[in-house]
Amino acid sequence: MASSDIPSEQWAQVLESTDGIIKYKKVPVCMPGPDEVLVHVKYSGVCHTDLHAVMGDWPLKRKLPLIGGHEGAGIVVVKGDLVNTVEVGDHVGIKWLNSSCLACNFCLQGDEQLCHDAQLSGYTVDGTFQEYAVAKAAHVTHIPAECDLEEVAPILCAGLTVYKGLKDSGVRPGQYVALVGAGGGLGCFALQYAKAMGLHSIAIDTGSDKAQVCRDLGATKFVDFRESHNLSADVKAATPDGLGPHAVLILATHEQPFHHATTYVRAHGTVVCIGMPGHGHIQAPIFHTIVRMITIRGSYVGNRQDAAEAIEFFRHGLIKAPHKLIGLSQLQDVYDMMLKDKVVGRYIVDTIWLSLKECLNYLALESFPIYMELFRG
Repeated sequence: MASSDIPSEQWAQVLESTDGIIKYKKVPVCMPGPDEVLVHVKYSGVCHTDLHAVMGDWPLKRKLPLIGGHEGAGIVVVKGDLVNTVEVGDHVGIKWLNSSCLACNFCLQGDEQLCHDAQLSGYTVDGTFQEYAVAKAAHVTHIPAECDLEEVAPILCAGLTVYKGLKDSGVRPGQYVALVGAGGGLGCFALQYAKAMGLHSIAIDTGSDKAQVCRDLGATKFVDFRESHNLSADVKAATPDGLGPHAVLILATHEQPFHHATTYVRAHGTVVCIGMPGHGHIQAPIFHTIVRMITIRGSYVGNRQDAAEAIEFFRHGLIKAPHKLIGLSQLQDVYDMMLKDKVVGRYIVDTIWLSLKECLNYLALESFPIYMELFRG
């Protein structure tokens, strides 16, 4: 795409105030700075973090107005004068970490997500719920040409986050890991990465739909926390020796599971906190935490190398991305389902589909589904 072909305006979902309601509207297309690229976003995954950004319930300042989204996969259409690591036409991903200083102690050790100058896509800078997004060239993730952009989009956050969490847990092939919230957007990927890494997973969630999804994605056992009369005993019983899983990944966004995890993790095991209830707290008995040598730690997305590794699993066909494709204008509907805890799997927005839809609506064509079938091929 020549720069002259880039429109001056685009469709985007914009949060304009603190009322928690996004607005689908036209906004200007911004051009990249010297060290940035402009990405034509084709697809963007919807993450629970996006809902937190809209609701403003995290103790972290967001920008307003704000275009959310941080699982954007697309094609570079413009690059800044100083960019030499990315070319126009490259397939890239825009992640949660939009930029960091690359020079501080954290960045130099590969912990750029801890950089004090980090900028966050869809939170402190505009994200990927728009047709064209600007990103720092040093932090976009290269996507192999053979990877389908629709399928790979959720790997940029959901896949990366759980892959990093599994690495941080220290579990080894053949060991057991419990995944709390296994039927949700993160859990669907955690189950697959666990299997690909040679781990046995115990899925903890509720409902027959989620139970089936978890089993289909490789869960060794499923524990329904609503049906269980003794969650700790049931999770321990899911391991062959009855001692409990070697690690627990808490993917849920409610506080209660964080208190339960230390009761069923194996001695010398690790509880990894990934889901983020904004103002929740972790409670664990000090005596038993010490004498059982339990580790409680946080895992916060991943660095650029982690992202490349997560995509390699996908490229080799080890990770599938079960999802539902929607138009960008339907994003509020997904947030409403999230608030009711009705989401199973992942949702992905298609900005191309929306652009065409809006064009057809503008032309007052009533046979939109027929035209879409012709467009899809």
